[in-house]
Amino acid sequence: MIGPMPRRPHSSLPHAPLAPVAAALRSGSLPVERHVIEACDRLDAFDGATRALLPEVGRRERLIAEASALAARYPDAASRPPLYGVLVGVKDIITVDGMPTRAGSALPAEAFPLTEGPAVRRLREAGALILGKTVTTEFAYFDPGATTNPHDPLRTPGGSSSGSAAAVAAGYALVALGTQTVGSVIRPAAFCGVVGFKPTYGRIPSDGVLYYSPSVDHVGAFTQDAPGMRLVASVLLDGWREGIDASAAVTLGVPDGPYLDQTEPAARAAFEESLRDLAAGGVTIRRVSALADIEAINERHRNLATAEFREQHLERFARWGSLVRAASSALFDAGALVTPTQRAEGLAGRGALRTALETLMDAHGIDAWACPPAIGPAPLGLRSTGDPTMNLPWTHAGMPALTLPAGRVDSMPLGMQVVARLGRDEELLALGEVLEPLL
Repeated sequence: MIGPMPRRPHSSLPHAPLAPVAAALRSGSLPVERHVIEACDRLDAFDGATRALLPEVGRRERLIAEASALAARYPDAASRPPLYGVLVGVKDIITVDGMPTRAGSALPAEAFPLTEGPAVRRLREAGALILGKTVTTEFAYFDPGATTNPHDPLRTPGGSSSGSAAAVAAGYALVALGTQTVGSVIRPAAFCGVVGFKPTYGRIPSDGVLYYSPSVDHVGAFTQDAPGMRLVASVLLDGWREGIDASAAVTLGVPDGPYLDQTEPAARAAFEESLRDLAAGGVTIRRVSALADIEAINERHRNLATAEFREQHLERFARWGSLVRAASSALFDAGALVTPTQRAEGLAGRGALRTALETLMDAHGIDAWACPPAIGPAPLGLRSTGDPTMNLPWTHAGMPALTLPAGRVDSMPLGMQVVARLGRDEELLALGEVLEPLL
């Protein structure tokens, strides 16, 4: 636990939206070497408190050399790829060639014999530079790492993609990769006041990722802006469709009932205020009773994920179990108690839930769902990463989800979570660009 330190006001955090900065890098109005040096300067000045990135000896020298090589490779601005010179953070359960993966644990790198997968490879091919590995909770579960919230170092940044969200909020990384098994992208994005995107299940390939639960794990991303998220998604997603636009003449459904009632009163009030802002901007808000069986959905999802967690780590825990922290060990043990019937119910429940939600969307003319991305703002303390309850049903259903900064409670950011039909990622991201200025 860190000692007392001054709280940094929101206004002191760097404004680092991906879309305009990427355009400046491609045009040359922002030289890539200068961008790298400025980011490293910010990292040196502030990451001692935020601790978003894992340490790396010679990071600055490596990045300057890579930036120089990139500039030499693309001397003509017109030929530069979309993410030319963009600095990217990568959650430390995602393999990056040349950088060890340890998944937030004390285990040696040899415990994670993975190779770099399509997500990182596509970013490199698009011209991005890997800033470094970002801190994760151990094995992407609940045991937190050292990262603090850039808005207030006495509060959690969320998890499990803790360092990825914080690195983008702090302005070191323009983009960061994370993963979500319950709420590990959307919740920390909301806590840190940035944009978070969890695509349709499987649209960003998960090769090269240390699985928690293969049946529900998603690779996702963080940026500071909605247009930037659409840019990076166009690089990362399989089968990207160009030319998708949206307008404010859309209908958002609010899932009234036990699911929505899980939020804290202040956050619920802020959510309702955000809905009024959207309505004032021309968005139709439609209240629909939904997710009445949320407790059963939660149980099915957790049973499935817990059983698969144990299965993924059997050999690892047999060899290095003494090095594993208590929370992960308890989860591993709990996996043995999940019955085959419970696991089968979890697997079947994914499609059944998605069908139920999309049937409601059809019946009520809903283009996307709108709901809080967390039960409240980032809680005080660093022993917990917060409650992922508000993200669970959408992850279970595999539907694409986007969170946009919206409102504040206790001077801490909140967000608006928007969820679209399966495969409608492009429409969701276009809608995000419409909703962002209204919020």
